[in-house]
Formats: sequence, structure tokens, C-alpha cells
Amino acid sequence: MSETVAYKVGKLIDGNGGSVIDNGVVVIKDGKITAVGAAADIVIPPDAGIVDEPNLTAMPGMMDLHLHIGQFNNLTFRNYRVAQWEISPELQQLYMLFHAQLCFERGFTTLRDEGLMSTRGLMTEHTIAVRDSINLGIFPGPRLIVAAFTVGTGSHLDLIMPRAALRNPKATADGPDEMRKLSRENLLKGADWLKTCASGGGGTDKESPHVRNHTQAELDAVCDEAHAQHAFCSIHCFTPDAQQMALTAGADTIEHMVFHSDEMLEKIVAAGTPVCPTLLHRTDHAIAVRTETGTPKFTLDKMKKIQPFCFETFQAMHKAGVKIFMGTDMGPEPDMGSNALELAVYVDLGMTPMEAIMTATRNAAEAVHLDKEIGTLDVGKKADMLLIDGNPVEDIKVLQPRENIKVVMKDGKVFVDRRKGQEKDVINVDYRSWALADG
Repeated sequence: MSETVAYKVGKLIDGNGGSVIDNGVVVIKDGKITAVGAAADIVIPPDAGIVDEPNLTAMPGMMDLHLHIGQFNNLTFRNYRVAQWEISPELQQLYMLFHAQLCFERGFTTLRDEGLMSTRGLMTEHTIAVRDSINLGIFPGPRLIVAAFTVGTGSHLDLIMPRAALRNPKATADGPDEMRKLSRENLLKGADWLKTCASGGGGTDKESPHVRNHTQAELDAVCDEAHAQHAFCSIHCFTPDAQQMALTAGADTIEHMVFHSDEMLEKIVAAGTPVCPTLLHRTDHAIAVRTETGTPKFTLDKMKKIQPFCFETFQAMHKAGVKIFMGTDMGPEPDMGSNALELAVYVDLGMTPMEAIMTATRNAAEAVHLDKEIGTLDVGKKADMLLIDGNPVEDIKVLQPRENIKVVMKDGKVFVDRRKGQEKDVINVDYRSWALADG
């Protein structure tokens, strides 16, 4: 017999962008929301269990839709370059799960992993296995969307590894036909999305962000193969030229968009293509963390050089009405789980707190075509819900401390409960008690 539970809270943020509801109620049965709104408007079933938390705020589970759970994060690795050669793929896969859980326990119920390049190859099947183990209920974790790297030799994503590193020849492809084959192989393994790149990037070697990575025919092939199999494609784009190539190819999302032009902003708005800014990865905090973990100086200098362009482009996108959704580009830095720092950057650059929240809820769900299932607290949707100590519409920073995330629920099941006397979590060791690998 299924249980109906009514959550009575002091504040309710449904993720749709309207006013915060005082004295809200969310009724959940069989993992889905059956009623939501102000207490005065909701009839709670007589057989429902009651969770009464008048000092907490309910909101949808958050989403980080651009991160790399397989990379060697500073929270678990002392030096990410050394780790690439000292950690086996089997152990690295376990860190993928652990990194995903670190985000989950901080309120991120859905993640889109944007791929991995390693000396062992793409490790696409490793990430897919993590996703499937979570979906099967073997391990607790977030809803994981897997986007597999589908890129060419010497592309930005190939240069995530040092130039002189030995490479797996099956990790990259060249020419439209090879790109189609790599696309098909990634999709055959079970990838949900493909991830390719039209321009150079910021956090790699001496490569210029303005370098073209693929021909139009290669990008067209990747997007076409994704769409042919009812999957999707995201494209890394730093420059207006790259953004035009992505639109021409039919990209489902544009990632980063460091530089902009008024003309391209108009085209992106007209096309309705969502954009993921990934600003946390460009902050002084991220650069400081990279410094501590041994990133070469020329990379640090380049990250600092492009920083103001990232922020200016974000403000221009916001003003122009671009569909913005949240992603951090988290990999080596900052700490896995500190994803909500991204939202504070958006607010600092001119978004209202409610607009920032929507980038991680409704906008995010729409960007990955899951808005009929998740993203808002609406009747019929899956009950991905958080209970927060504080009101993020008044102060977006209340989403950052672990202790403020009192309850994390996915599909109506409570995975994290930090309310007094509950003490339930997905990480069963004291936070930061683990050793840093390769130390």
C-alpha cells in the first residue's frame, strides 16, 4: 500500500518564477506530486502522513547540467595531473559515483555529465554504468544524464590531457564519416547526449579559444546522428563563429559562450537554443584552487584573461533574453558539491535570485527535455524536492552551506535528512574525512 505524505512548510518556491508562497503544502504519493499550493487552498487526504516544517522552505531539486564527474576534483585528489596516471579506471569509476553523490547530498538531484577524456579513452561505458547503477537502485545518487565526448584529434577536449600524453586512438575521430561512427558507438553504449566542440577553450594548454575545432560537416554529422537516434547534442562554443556553426548544425544546447556579438545573440534568441554559461569555473576562487592543484601558469593566465569576457557575455545574454540554464563546468575545481556557488555568480551579475533559481530548475529541465517530468513542483511531476533552512529568494547564498540543505528528495524518496533526530545521508563517512588520493 502506497503512502501519501503532505509536507507543510513556511515558504514554497515552485520553480515557475512566481511569488514565494507562504505556508505552502506539497502532497506526494507514489513518488509524484498530487497537490501543491498555499495551505488554505489544499485539501490534505485524511490518511496522509504529515511533515510539518514551518521554518523551512520547499523548492525543486536543483540541476547542474554541465559538469565532469570523472575528472579528478580537488576535494578528492591533491594533484589532478598526477592522478591521471596513478588512478586505475576501475577506481576512477568509483570516484565518478562518489563525486555524483557529493553533488546529490547538497541538493542537486539531476546532473548532466559532459564527458571525459583520459589516457584510457573516453570511459563512456564507465559513466553509463554509474548512471544505470543509480537508476537500478543499487546505489543512491542523482538522476544522471550522460553526454559522451565526440570530438576530433587535437580538439579542445582532446587537449584536456597534456599534449605529450599517450592517447587512446579510439577516443577521437576525424572527418564526417569517422565522426558519425564515433557518435554511433557512443550512442550504442547508451549515452543520452553527445558532446562536441566548435572552438578552442580556456582550461587547456596554450590553445587559443578562437581556434576552430571541427568543420561544419563534422558538427553536422554529430548532431544528425544524435537526432536520428532520438538523442541530443551539446556543443562547446566560445566565439560567435563557433556559435553560428552550432546553430547551423542544430545543437540542442550551447555550452560556455565566452565571447558574443549582438548579431549572434539575436540569432540564438530567435532559434530558442538554451545556453549554459559555466561561470563558476571562471572565477578567482576556481583559479586559486587550480593553482593549489598544480595547473600550469599559462593555463591560469588564460583563465584569468578570458574571465571578464565570460561575465560581460552573461550579462548581455541575460539582457537579450537568451534561455539560460545552470552548469558549473566542475571537474578539478571547485569542490564537488559546491555547485550552488554558480547561482550566486549569476545574482552578482544582475539576475534576481528567483531568476537564478529558475536556471537550475525549470530552465534546466526544459534544456534537457525533461520539463514534463521534473524542474518544478507541479501536480503530476516527479517529487524532486528540497527543504532548505532559509529563503534563497531573499539570499541566494543560503543554498551553499551543507547544513542548510535539510532534506533532499528524489522521486518522492528522502535520501538526505539533516533535520534534528533524523541523520540520513548518502555519504556514510564524515565529510572531508577521506584521504586525498595521490597524496
